[in-house]
Amino acid sequence: MEKRTNFFEKGPGALKTLFHTGAYLKKSLIEQKLHELVDFRVSQINGCAYCLDMHSKDALAHGELDQRLFCVSAWRETPFFTDRERAALAWAEAVTACHVPDETYARVKAQFTDEELVDLTLVITTINTWNRFNIAFSNPEVVGTYQAGQFA
Repeated sequence: MEKRTNFFEKGPGALKTLFHTGAYLKKSLIEQKLHELVDFRVSQINGCAYCLDMHSKDALAHGELDQRLFCVSAWRETPFFTDRERAALAWAEAVTACHVPDETYARVKAQFTDEELVDLTLVITTINTWNRFNIAFSNPEVVGTYQAGQFA
């Protein structure tokens, strides 16, 4: 199998925009713990091993509980998540699937202001973009090497 292009080395101009978006999101209205939870869930949906490793480590570093990470794929069936988190997870799943039912929109609007909802949507679309880069240019040997806060 041919080794794939290292997109970090070969695409710094293109990635600069994503890094600027990430810097904005760190200061956004979406609390970091929720941001990491959404990043983790979207990465599960997309099957991005590198991002799952990264966001599980960053989530734990921000105080997330192991139990909640273990159960995030079944968040509907657990008592571990707040109404705000449930709305964010439902929104993340819907936006990632490119199908947002009215009920999902109403649920998230009950928990987030307009500005927060725009920021949350940017969190979701950004992690979807990172997932696609990591999957397209897969380098399995780097999975597991991330250290919490490495790109902070």
